Amino acid sequence: MQLFNDKKHLDTEAKFLVEQSIKGNRNAQKRIFDSLSGKMMALCLRYMGDRESAEDVLQNGFVTLFTKLDTYSGEGSFEGWARRIFVNTALMTLRKKDALRQSEEVEAARDLVDGEPSPIQNIGAGEILELVSKLPPGFRTVFNMYVVEGYSHKEIAESLGISENTSRSQLQRARTMLQKEIQKLY
Repeated sequence: MQLFNDKKHLDTEAKFLVEQSIKGNRNAQKRIFDSLSGKMMALCLRYMGDRESAEDVLQNGFVTLFTKLDTYSGEGSFEGWARRIFVNTALMTLRKKDALRQSEEVEAARDLVDGEPSPIQNIGAGEILELVSKLPPGFRTVFNMYVVEGYSHKEIAESLGISENTSRSQLQRARTMLQKEIQKLY
């Protein structure tokens, strides 16, 4: 069910579901859950790297979503608003696990850059997502935030409590690791 997509304004049915969910209507909440859970689970898997952790983040994300539902103004994309909740939930979980500590500055990462082009055109999206899930948590988190979610290095640094250089370094290391794994495959 695609009730929310990336529309700028909620349609009548979606608006009704949000209003009913705020009032505690379990059926409306279930419909919102059913509409968003697939996409949000994919997001959680990208950040967490394993299904069990992703399911925990998904559950916590929905608890937060329904708790904060009354703060959604009705303007802008509901799915985008929800996505931010799930990204923040994943980041908080990673912080609690201290998984974001593994980082290096840009200068150290420059030594890892391989000048040869990667055979990326030969690999499918599912294979790339599987490889991303195997990255160390810090690298995976920055990669997801920058490449998938579109955050800037400044935003990533502020969200994760790291420097912009560390964010750039993590991204470069993630890309380098992915390139090496892709080259191994092909």
